Amino acid sequence: MPRLFTALEIPRNAAMSLSLLRGGLPGARWIDVENYHITLRFIGDIDNRTADEIVNRLDRIDREEFQISLSGIGSFGSKKPHSLWAGVSPSPEMNALQAEIERICQRVGLPPDPRKFTPHVTLARLKSSRLDDVVHYLSGRGNFHTTPFTVGRFVLMSSKESVGGGPYLTEEVFPLQESRSAWRDASRHAESQLY
Repeated sequence: MPRLFTALEIPRNAAMSLSLLRGGLPGARWIDVENYHITLRFIGDIDNRTADEIVNRLDRIDREEFQISLSGIGSFGSKKPHSLWAGVSPSPEMNALQAEIERICQRVGLPPDPRKFTPHVTLARLKSSRLDDVVHYLSGRGNFHTTPFTVGRFVLMSSKESVGGGPYLTEEVFPLQESRSAWRDASRHAESQLY
């Protein structure tokens, strides 16, 4: 069974903005643009029965779509950086979705995720990058941000154990409900066109 995780996809224009950050850092192994994502919950290697149960429960999540944007960049591993990331603007809706997925995983018997949820998009893995080079790279790109985009679904993805950073496969898609406020705005607009 491949390693599984739930994630939010990055739309094309935001991914293109992220791709402009590639390069300029010796020792960085850049993630391919098509593999950009925001991990909601790493599930890991599980048996087929548990995977089916998780999919069944994820399919019952009933939440509205929401908006997020990407903002700022940084690195994990303060003294010896091991990865570069782009941050995600704070979103109560995203945090609530992630918390519900976490509860589902625990209910089917998975241990709690030991890491605090820190939403981000991994840009590069760092093997031999010097701390000074990473600091210099980050100092010139701190004002990075994208325009907000709508998250209309989340996905269950898989990765091969031997390769960090992709390729990732989308195994299942879970649509979110169209925002009721957006629906109301559209119906008001349609009514105003009638009169």
